[in-house]
Amino acid sequence: MAMATGAEGGPEISTEAREAEKLNMKERKVSWARLRRVDSLHLEAGRVSTSHAHSSEVTWQRTMSLAFQSIGVIYGDIGTSPLYVYSSTFTKGIKHPQDILGVLSLIIYTIILIPMLKYIFIVLLANDNGDGGTFALYSLICRYINVSLIPNQQPEDREVSNYKLDIPSNQLRRSEKIKGILENSKSAKIMLFLVTIMATSMVIGDGVLTPCISILSVMSGINSLNTDAQVWISVAILIILFSVQRFGTDRIGFSFAPIILIWFTSLIGIGLFNLIKYDIGVLRAFNPKYIGDYFKRNGKEAWISLGGVFLCITGTEAMFADLGHFNVRAIQISSSFILFPTLVTVYSGQAAFLMKNPTSYANTFYDSVPGPLYWPMFGIALAAAIIASQAMISGAFAIISQSLSLGCFPRVKVVHTSAKYEGQVYIPEVNYMLMIACVVVTVSFRSTTNISNAYGIAVASVMLITTCFVTLIMLVIWKTSIWWIVLFATIFGSIELLYLTSNYYKFRQGGFLPLVLAAFLMFIMATWHYVHRQRYMYELKNKVSAEFVRDLAVNRSINRVPGVAFLYSELVQGIPPIFSHFVKNIPSIHSVLVLVSIKNLPISKVALDERFLFKQVEPRGFGMFRCVVRYGYNDKIEEPHEFERQMAENLKEFIRHEYLLEAVNNDHNRMDETANNSGPHSTLLAEVGQAEGSTVHMGESLPQSNRSNLSSNSIQSFNPIPLAEEEMQFVQKAMERGAVYLLGEAEVVAEPKSSVFKKIIVDYAYSFIRKNFRQGDKIMAIPKNRLLRVGMTYEI
Repeated sequence: MAMATGAEGGPEISTEAREAEKLNMKERKVSWARLRRVDSLHLEAGRVSTSHAHSSEVTWQRTMSLAFQSIGVIYGDIGTSPLYVYSSTFTKGIKHPQDILGVLSLIIYTIILIPMLKYIFIVLLANDNGDGGTFALYSLICRYINVSLIPNQQPEDREVSNYKLDIPSNQLRRSEKIKGILENSKSAKIMLFLVTIMATSMVIGDGVLTPCISILSVMSGINSLNTDAQVWISVAILIILFSVQRFGTDRIGFSFAPIILIWFTSLIGIGLFNLIKYDIGVLRAFNPKYIGDYFKRNGKEAWISLGGVFLCITGTEAMFADLGHFNVRAIQISSSFILFPTLVTVYSGQAAFLMKNPTSYANTFYDSVPGPLYWPMFGIALAAAIIASQAMISGAFAIISQSLSLGCFPRVKVVHTSAKYEGQVYIPEVNYMLMIACVVVTVSFRSTTNISNAYGIAVASVMLITTCFVTLIMLVIWKTSIWWIVLFATIFGSIELLYLTSNYYKFRQGGFLPLVLAAFLMFIMATWHYVHRQRYMYELKNKVSAEFVRDLAVNRSINRVPGVAFLYSELVQGIPPIFSHFVKNIPSIHSVLVLVSIKNLPISKVALDERFLFKQVEPRGFGMFRCVVRYGYNDKIEEPHEFERQMAENLKEFIRHEYLLEAVNNDHNRMDETANNSGPHSTLLAEVGQAEGSTVHMGESLPQSNRSNLSSNSIQSFNPIPLAEEEMQFVQKAMERGAVYLLGEAEVVAEPKSSVFKKIIVDYAYSFIRKNFRQGDKIMAIPKNRLLRVGMTYEI
């Protein structure tokens, strides 16, 4: 049996073992020809695993458990809407008894059409590997259509298991035509991005308005307190609520579902009580003719009142945004069998109460509660309002975390508060900003009616944007029939547009608030993203050439320092210019240098075995590698010691496979020569470079004995194992000597010939934002005692 000597001190490895290891590469799906190009990180990308989507199959027991848990996490906001819907609709009193039936009919069909039909059975299907929300829709569109503003998408990224979906069919010309228009239009790309960050800003605005209106509406039920007392007690509760955010949702989340379930049970009980006691005939509002009669009777006033009616579905977006914590089936079950019956019953009961007590329109909920249940319902309502506020605050944190990962928000500290729910995060800076905003809004507006005017605009805007995005997905990705697309866009778009116009009518009465908040947040996000993109393009244009590295390798004046250095850069398509700047000023390089790019993909999670993507920087033996570390927007950056360990293990495995790949290529060349000399019966099918998803087939048409002998002979002429072991041990020893982090700190300024507007944006606005938010070393968890900053100025 042929034997080969390993690295010094290592065991001897048999030829059969080496060949078995090589043959195992058949299991790795590598698109060799497509990915082997000058600047492609070609090998590690092909190592895919099974899908890690949330949408994977789960048992019915698990689904029912998730359905129960979703009650507390998702439905707090929409479940507390009965506190203020009728008071926000009948702001000037009830002029005609039939108006109550008209409003009830509007509420019933609004709930049926928007939350139930649109979101539960259509929008939930447009998820990004199980995650929902505006960014999920945007990332899903970016996956199929190249509309991302930052050109950092590599072919390897499509090999990530979570990123990989079926290729759209070319049979539908409509889809390809729309895709071509969007990809070739810079204006369309910018518009999609701006619409996305506008919806994101509106959702963050909900994180301000939901706590205000929920807590204040509960406190308004205490008639013995004047308005000032109600406002200041609400402020105190809000401060306490934001103060406990640092403990995380998961620690108090166990009690959410039971409390909201008790709340829903109470609402059903009170609703049935009012229906039986006052007027069960209000159920005739299921006849939509009462909607037409309501508009005929009231005209413009009916249209204005739609702003109040719309509040019955606030919080609907949470069913989609929080999808990543559950699954589609769980939300469909809990919505259909718990949420919908509860809302219809409680609103019908309040309508029955108003038929007999029309003067109680300003405080319908508490007036309709039977006397002995008043204080118990107050306590439950307060708990439900706090949970509703908590859900929207957590949602604001999650969406800021997503936008941060996609380069659309300044650096902030993101703390993962739950090991169970990956999307639950806490952002200290944002938490206190939200708290201050909530206090200011509560003190300034002082009533739920004024806040509701602002609230409706934010929610209606996000819903309309969701409709537009899903319509685009139906056109390009799903390739749905054009008639269904027209039906979807027409019905839901017209309804939401009608509600949006009604809310905009109250612009001066508080409706301006979400627009001001959105404009402020959009300015910050757009400014950050614009300069972030320009900086990336500068590095891409001025990246270090291969000739510079080759000259550096033979330059004897460059000192090699023991240990490993990680040089961080955002560039994923080459060596950043800050490297040459570093070498010219400090003529020394560590024995192993890894150029690290932290790359955030527009997907939720990247499997650990697909995270590190390496490339050898020529010449081999120089000890220089490029590494792209890929994270999804729900992935957490590891602590330094764990990151270094993972980096070292993956780098050594990459080195081993590089040598094995060279052996495979040598075998391929030698076997081709043998096949040409021996005739057609000994043809070797070494299919390297097939379409995506192909495998490496070695000697499949040869007899087993011939294949073994041929491989043994070729391996003896080039033995990769000792060389690989030697280099792997060299890397390990370098890691043991310690790792140093080199962080490029590029100062970005506008070119002297730039316009005044550009100079204001780059030199002042961006500079101010950058200096007042966290620096890169804190975000990437780099230890300060091993950090060396490398400064450079970019003119963009």
